Parts: sequence; structure tokens; C-alpha cells
Amino acid sequence: MSRPPSTTVPAAHRAAASVLAVGALLASLITAAFAPSAHAADTLLSQGKTATASSQEGEGYSAAAAVDGDLTGTRWASQWNDQQWLQVDLGQESVLSRVVLTWETAYGKDYEIQASDNGIDWHVLKTVTGGDGGTDDLTVSGTGRYVRMQGLARSSGYGYSLWEFQVYGSPADTTPPPASGAVKVEGTQGNWRLTVGGQPYTVKGVTWGPAVSDAPTYLPGVKAMGANTIRTWGTDGSSKTLLDAAAANGIRVINGFWLQPGGGPGAGGCVDYVTDTTYKNAMLTEFAQWVDAYKSHPATLMWNVGNESVLGLQNCYSGSQLEAERNAYTSFVNDVAKKIHSIDPDHPVTSTDAWTGAWPYYKRNAPDLDLYAVNSYSNVCKVRQDWLDGGYTKPYIITETGPAGEWEVPDDVNGIPDEPTDIQKADAYTKAWNCVTGHQGVALGATLFHYGTEHDFGGVWFNLVPDGLKRLSYYAVKKAYTGSTAGDNTPPVISKMTADLASSAPAGGEFTVHADVRDPDGDPITYKVFLSGNYANGDKRLVEAQWRSTGNGTFVVTAPQKLGVWKVYLQAEDGHGNAGIETKSVKVVAPQVSGTNVALNRPATASSSQQSYGDCPCTPQLAVDGNTDTRWASDWSDPQWFQVDLGAPKALHKLQLVWDPAYAKSYEVQVSDDGSTWRSVYSTTAGDGDVDLIDVSATARYVRLQLTARGASWGYSLHELGVYS
Repeated sequence: MSRPPSTTVPAAHRAAASVLAVGALLASLITAAFAPSAHAADTLLSQGKTATASSQEGEGYSAAAAVDGDLTGTRWASQWNDQQWLQVDLGQESVLSRVVLTWETAYGKDYEIQASDNGIDWHVLKTVTGGDGGTDDLTVSGTGRYVRMQGLARSSGYGYSLWEFQVYGSPADTTPPPASGAVKVEGTQGNWRLTVGGQPYTVKGVTWGPAVSDAPTYLPGVKAMGANTIRTWGTDGSSKTLLDAAAANGIRVINGFWLQPGGGPGAGGCVDYVTDTTYKNAMLTEFAQWVDAYKSHPATLMWNVGNESVLGLQNCYSGSQLEAERNAYTSFVNDVAKKIHSIDPDHPVTSTDAWTGAWPYYKRNAPDLDLYAVNSYSNVCKVRQDWLDGGYTKPYIITETGPAGEWEVPDDVNGIPDEPTDIQKADAYTKAWNCVTGHQGVALGATLFHYGTEHDFGGVWFNLVPDGLKRLSYYAVKKAYTGSTAGDNTPPVISKMTADLASSAPAGGEFTVHADVRDPDGDPITYKVFLSGNYANGDKRLVEAQWRSTGNGTFVVTAPQKLGVWKVYLQAEDGHGNAGIETKSVKVVAPQVSGTNVALNRPATASSSQQSYGDCPCTPQLAVDGNTDTRWASDWSDPQWFQVDLGAPKALHKLQLVWDPAYAKSYEVQVSDDGSTWRSVYSTTAGDGDVDLIDVSATARYVRLQLTARGASWGYSLHELGVYS
């Protein structure tokens, strides 16, 4: 995926008061009477986790009933003797601060609160003697994954019985302090490893999207995922801010250097690597400056020269020249690698491309690279076989991967790329990471795409945190890197999203979206509905739609006036910083008009027509053929006219004009009985394109559009003229 030449990826919220107040007050009093006091810094870790016990009194009194959040309805009860216990597995090592025991009548008089890292070896956090039942709110200090109530003495002849066993605290930070010292690629063929200060280092990374100034805000979230690395596409004077923030969070940086074409001409232009020594010398000088500046920075992990240029050169050259340019480019990359090594012998150098087909060029022309790198999405699990088939003698990292991109998925019913669902995207990250780690001794890790915050067309497709909201993919990456998301509140899950009128939504009319939405944690869900005109007008922004909910996951949305294929996005938020987002395409078409289209397939003429531009010839007859995919287009000048012969006088009540982007700003509708003498029935100087619906009251055989001012620099272009009788 092509990225621009910068350090980061530039860009991708009084009614019935007295009655409600009384209700709220009563609710708060009831809560205070039955719930333990609030400790703002604590997180409830035990609810819903796996609980076990030494015994249970009967079928309805299992250990799970003591961690289900029901303080008065369900309970655990043991057999009627001493030395009974109840324990909960928090899912990961945690820093423990409180344990709250809500006893039933059969309470523990003497007991211990114990903790363990492995469920076998226990240490005592608190000893209680002379307990009197009710609610015991105990302050504790320590760590552990498992927490146990070990009964010592009962208060009665019954057993021990707990309505609820609540453990509070926070997940422990088990990340070891970052190693310091030189970064090396060590080992032998097929048995390599990356080391930092002599310690093994697997790249568990994400590509970096936010502005460098926002690094202190977002890097803690990167660390919380279990990531240890971020990748950038460019390195310059602003990089120090990012590197400093990364070091403060124990994160290392793959510092990128951008080279043209960077994936294509749209990403920076074309360079002749065979002859352009001026450009190459300038890049060598610039890169050397920043290597010297940041070679000793504790966050620097390695240097990455270029991004997707071997593939991108095909957009600049072809044939034998393309082959020569690819060899010259990879030879220049080798020159850069040698220069970097002369300045900084303590950090490896790699180069990224978009396909493993670039690796033979690196193998032949860039022996000074320490390792290879590739961006691969739906084909990431084929990289291993490509490496084996190529007989390569260097390890590699994956520098971008994730769900299938726009260029890799099949088209939907409206002929545009069918975006994967949230569930499919999350599964894709899991699969990708498994394929990377499956190539042991060769694949040294990955930076998954993309830790970006843009909330636009591309941001929703790829970003883990669009608008700062965590997606299912965020938690899939966290589980891949840490092994667990136990204790996390996770996003709403959207499935089975559909849009009625998916290929025939009337411009300015309404269509219906339906989806099944559930929240794994039972959180209340709030909704937003957005539209993107990326495929209709090139605008990649997400704009909130006009919509209303009719319940049961059904939403009525007002279609845009602009014709074409739009994407509608349903966003479900849980109030905990998480969101599920699903999207479907909707084709906006001209609204149906009552009556008979008496212009359909009638003879049409015009002052001019384009014969060979774009999809032309664009003859007048194409604007009355009933197909809004075809069009008439005039020369690029004023004035022009278009007319249709209805064959006989017809009583007319409405015209519908479906414009191409080359619309008329000023025009007049004229009618005639003989095709020579015309009378005006409508005029405007404020046309805005798309669809014009015009009420008329006339009887005539001929209808003409007299076009006097264009709305764009092109000519006039009309997809369809409907004349209704």
C-alpha cells in the first residue's frame, strides 16, 4: 500500500425533571444499600471469569454463581464442613487492590484471601478472624492471576455461602523493560533471530498513523496492545518527538526513508534511477543526516529504505526500461544500506516492497541489506512459500499486513469492492500473525496495518482506532501479541447488515438498513449512520446521514441527491471507547416519476456531440434510451441545445433531467408544436446538477433544452431526459 513521504501517514461528538429526579434518587439509595462503596481507581476483574470451588451444596449453587454480578439472586454454597474454598481465575496476572465478599447467612467466621500466579502455589493477602457476615470489603496488596477465599471456620452448622466474590485491581504490566544496546540479525540459514542488546526480539508492531505531536496520547494504547514496535514511512526533523515518546513507552521504531515512486506516480512522481544521479545523491545526503541524528536514540530499531517502489516503477516504465530501472533502484538501495552501515553499524537496514516478486532484485543487487521486508495482505500466508521457492539467504519482516484491501476483494452487487466485515477483519489479523510466527527462524515479526485515527473511507477499512474508537481488530491484535484479552470490555458486534433498495435507492428518498447488533458485555449501544461518496464523487469523508431508528436494528436513511454508488456505514458504540462499524453499498438512482415517459427512445438531436472522449461517442440518442449509464455530451462551449421529437403533441406534466458531472448551471426548457417556433416553460440560472425534476403544464410535440451556462469546464452532459405525460 502506497504511503506519502512523511514521518507518519497524513490524514483519515428539561424534560419531566421532577419525576426522573425522584426515580434517580431512589435508585441511587437502593444501589448504595446493596453495593460496596465505589473506588474510582479500581477495576472489577472477577466478574464473568472462570470460578471453581472445593465443593457445592447442590446443582443450583455452583462457583460461577458467585462471579455473575447478581448480588441477591444467585449464590455459591459449599458442603457443610470446614476447609472449603472458592477461587477465580482472572485470566492474567493482575495487581490486586480489593476483595469484596457478599455473604449469605452461612458466612465464613475465619478465612484467608490468597493469591497465586499458577493456581498451585498460594500466598496470603489477608486473614480475617471473627467475621460477622454481611459484606466484607477488604483492602489487599499483591499480585496474582488466581484469587481464593480459603475457609477456615464456619459461623454455623451450614457450609460457606457467597452471593458474590468480587476481586478488584488492574492487569499487571508484564512487559519486560526494553533491552538496550546494538540491534543485530543473528543466526544461520533458516535459524535467524533479531536481538537487542543480545536479547531476542520479535517485532510485534503496528504501522503508525497519528501526528507525531499526538504520540504521547496514542502510544500508551499501542503499548497496551502488547506491541513493541511502530513503523514509519519517512524520517526527518519531526521524528525526534515520536522517538522520544516511543522510548518513554518502551517501544522501538522502524525508521522509514521515502523514495519515489513509492508505489506509483500519485505517491511522489517518477525517477530515472539509471541516469538521475542528482536525485540519488540528494537522497543519500538527506538519509545520512537523519541516520547520524538518530542512530543513538534508544527507540531506533532499524532503518527501512523505500516503500513499494520496485512494483511502483511499473507505473512509470515498461519493457526493457522497466527492468533496467528496477535493477538500478535496488542497486541504489544497496548504496543507501552501505552508507547507513558506515554511519551506524548497530542497527539493521531493510527495504520494503509490495510483493515478493521484488526480492529477486534485492537478492541480485542489494547484498548489504540485513533482511528483506514486504507489505502483503490477503497473500501474507504465501510469503513463506515464496521465500522457500526463491532460495533466499536472508530473513524478513512483514511491514504491512491486515485484512484484504480494496484491490483484493470481489465486487459487490453494485460493482464496487466488497469491504470485509469487522469479524472478517479481526480474523484476518489473527491469521496473518499466525502465518508470520509460523515461519520460525526466518520471519522475524511484523508491523500490522494500521494504528491510525482517521475516520474516513480508508480509516474504517483499515484503522484499528478510527476516531480513537477501538475495533474488534484492535482486540484481535492484542490477543495475538499478549495471548489474552481477558478482562477487556470489547466492542459491539454487527452482523447480517443489509440495505433494501441496495441498487435502486431514489435520490433524496429513503432506504432501510438492518443489522443484528449485540454487545458481548451487555453495554447499552448508541448508533450513528454515515455516508461516504468515495465511489460517487471521490470524497472519502464519512458524513453523518439523515436517519432515524425504527427499532430492532432497523434504520431508515435518507439517500443523497448525488447519483452513483455510495457506502452507508452503521456505527455502534458501547460507551467504553469501543465501536463496531459495518458498511454496505447503495446505488442512488433517479427517482421514479409517475406517468409515461413519452421521450423514451424517440428521435433526439443536439447542437453537437462528443465522438471520442472517455466513454464516448456520446450521441443525443443515448440520453433518451432509458439507461442512466449512458449519456449525451456536447462540445466544450456555450451555448448548446438538445431536443427530442415526441412524434405527436403530448400533454406534459413533468421533466426529469439526470445530469453527468458536466451539468448546466443556466438553461431554459422550451416546447414547440412544429420544431421551429419555441416557447419557454421553465428557466433557471442556479442549476446544481444531479437530478432536476421540473413541473410543466404544456402540450407540445418537441421539447428542447437551451443550455446557456455550464456548471464545469467541460461541455454539457446528460445521462437521461425523461418527459412525462
